[in-house]
Amino acid sequence: MAKTCMIEKEKHRRALNKQYKERRKKLKATIMDKETTMEDRFTAVMKLAKLPRNSAAVRQRNRCELTGRPRGNYRKFKLCRIKIRELASNGQIPGMTKSSW
Repeated sequence: MAKTCMIEKEKHRRALNKQYKERRKKLKATIMDKETTMEDRFTAVMKLAKLPRNSAAVRQRNRCELTGRPRGNYRKFKLCRIKIRELASNGQIPGMTKSSW
């Protein structure tokens, strides 16, 4: 189980990303558009820099939905490798069986 503070920090980052997503998208479009003036592009860069760092999607980390473990996650299941193995062994994941020979 991951530390509770780390899980909460990740929740906060996801909320900030959701809140600022449209603003960041518009500012980045302005910055990347070569037909806008250099002054407008520079002001867009400055506005983008003033937004919270944790609102960037790059700052998020995939975590296990059950334990909050940050490493060894499968995106399809949103679970870590340990929990996938446990659930598959118990037969709780539809269509997945643990192989044995």
